[in-house]
Order: sequence, then C-alpha cells, then structure tokens
Amino acid sequence: MPHREEELRPTHICPVAPGAPPSDPTEEPKPSQAAQFTHGTLTRSQLDANPFVQFHRWFSEPSLAQTVPETVTLSTASLPSGRVSSRMVYLKELDSRGFVIYSNFGTSRKSRDLASNKFASLCFWWKTMERQVRVEGVAERLSAEESQVYFDTRARGSRIGAWASQQTSVLEPARKAEGSQTSEGEGEAEDDGRAELETRVREIEARFQGQEHIPVPPFWGGLRIIPETIEFWQGRESRLHDRFVYTRINGDVGQGGEAKWKIERLSP
Repeated sequence: MPHREEELRPTHICPVAPGAPPSDPTEEPKPSQAAQFTHGTLTRSQLDANPFVQFHRWFSEPSLAQTVPETVTLSTASLPSGRVSSRMVYLKELDSRGFVIYSNFGTSRKSRDLASNKFASLCFWWKTMERQVRVEGVAERLSAEESQVYFDTRARGSRIGAWASQQTSVLEPARKAEGSQTSEGEGEAEDDGRAELETRVREIEARFQGQEHIPVPPFWGGLRIIPETIEFWQGRESRLHDRFVYTRINGDVGQGGEAKWKIERLSP
C-alpha cells in the first residue's frame, strides 16, 4: 500500500525561525531548542597527565554506577571503499596499552573492515554527566590465551552462543516451522531464519554436554584499541563545550614503556 504524501515529508526535530536571536542559557529552553549542558566544567588543571588515569577517574564516577558506562560505539572502516560501520559493544578491560572489547572476528563486518584497515575508534557517551570520550587508534587481536581468561567468566549460554553464531552471516529461513502457529493461532508460521540459529545452539550444546570447560572459539576473542588520541569532552552552556585531546608523542604505537602525551584544548 503506498504511503500518503504527508508520511514522506521530512520531519524537522528542532526547527528554528530564520533570524531568530540567540538564546539566553539562563532561560528555560523552548520546544524548538535543545537543552543546555550545565552539569560541569573541565579545565586543564583538572586533567591527569595520563589519559588512562583520567578515563578511569571519569568512568568511576558514582553517578554512573546505575547506568551502563561500559557501553561504547566501536567504529571501523573498510578499504578501499572507505565505508564506515558502527556498533554498540561493551568495554571489558582497560590496561596500560589500551581499551579491550570482545567479539566475533570470523564472519563479522568489523573483522572484514579490520582486515583491510587496522584503524578503529571508540566513542563513549555518559548522559548523566554530559560527558563524551573519543578514542582513535590501532586495533590488535588478543591472543587465544588472553581471550580464554575472559571467555571462562561468561555465562555458559553466552559461551555456547559464541560458538553457534556465525555473526552477520545470513540465516536462511526454512519453508515452514513445523508444528508452530501464527500469533492468531491459525495455520503454520513461516520461519524467518531463527530456526537455523536455534539448531546450531542445540548442536553446540550437545557437543559440549557435561563439559564445564569450553574452549574459546578460534574466530572469537579480544580486540585492543591502542590509542593514538583520546579526547575528553564536557558539555557546557551555549554549546561552548570544554574539549581536551591527548595525543601520543612517544614513537611507535604499542611499544613498551609508558607513553608520553601532549594535551591540548580544542575549540568546541
């Protein structure tokens, strides 16, 4: 059924009349204006010389405890097309070299991107603190031994799922799901591909039945983003945000020894 004409028109979330005067940050925002950031400030004197220490300081803020501060956007890009892809993941570790996440690297889009382009970025957004942290650097895989340590801490169902999922590959639907009913209770429901995944799960469960230790899949493991730059952003009134970027200045990325960093304030 074709859409009505009005359904195809673009929606302007925050329309502003042409020539409208600038808003006063002390006033209540009008419906057409975005809210002001007023929760904090950031100055050079507040920053630690080490960006990992600074990140941990922000990450450990008590006000973030009831949120999920480890949620982060991981972005990668494929070459030579330059197409960018992003997804939400969990930060699982922060060590002296970088930020570690875990995922499938056999069939996933990110694995294809990283095979052609080793650079990646992370972006954390902590709404309650009106803060953002951006990380840009080189991605490297963790060893199977390192990945196994974390893999052993996962719930059994998650370990089974890691083996069963061929991430991002197409799940082909069966012609019909035998014995299943539609939501109205009439006829047989068409399978949309979920049955194939559930079959794989049952096969993996049978494979590791009665086995407490499940080895980490060869296509699954940790990814460390070794930062070249880390930016700390604090929202401020009138969009005059505080931004500071740490840039690594000590030779090759990922070599031994503590990195030295240059800290600069950026224009909002």
